[in-house]
Amino acid sequence: MKVLGISCSPRPGQTTDRLVQEVLNNIEAPTEFVSLSGRRIGPCLGCLGCVADNVCKVRDDMGELRPLIVEADALVIGAPNYFGMLNGLAHCFLERLYQFRHQEGGALHGKLGVAVGVGSAMPDSAVRDIEKFFSFSRIEPVGNVTAIGPASCFNCGHGEECREGAIHRVFGPGTKITADLTPNLSKQPDSLTAARTLGEKLTQRLKQG
Repeated sequence: MKVLGISCSPRPGQTTDRLVQEVLNNIEAPTEFVSLSGRRIGPCLGCLGCVADNVCKVRDDMGELRPLIVEADALVIGAPNYFGMLNGLAHCFLERLYQFRHQEGGALHGKLGVAVGVGSAMPDSAVRDIEKFFSFSRIEPVGNVTAIGPASCFNCGHGEECREGAIHRVFGPGTKITADLTPNLSKQPDSLTAARTLGEKLTQRLKQG
């Protein structure tokens, strides 16, 4: 048994990475973690080059991930929510799973899936989108977990004075950015507990075969 965790966040080491890893750390099976940060993964081009053999013909970093996906018994896929929807990198990655769907291709059929969603608001929207891709690929959803991550306004350098940003809109003008105000996964015990429980649940489901 092997579980592959994939973080679709472009920002390494942040909330999405950490929450995916929290799930993996509580699985009693070999795991591998992959961050898509810095990887070149474009969208599906609709070229249908994958129809004959279920192998995508677009030449980018998705080719390196294909064997890892095929070999895994379960996938833990995490993504942040941008503008109330799945971020672009995650969508591109998930679109490329189309390569497995042709002529009753069953490379993904029956795999187990866990969805991890992060956002400064509505992190569950990312979970819903990931689970939709699970359904299309006949991946069995085992569960999901969400957490709140800091909006980019917390780190851009102009968050306190920018009237268009999340600080002004959510907390009001004059709000100062402090460590206490900034969302941090370590201060979200419910999310951490849910991730650990989900890892244990996935372990049990894997043992059932």
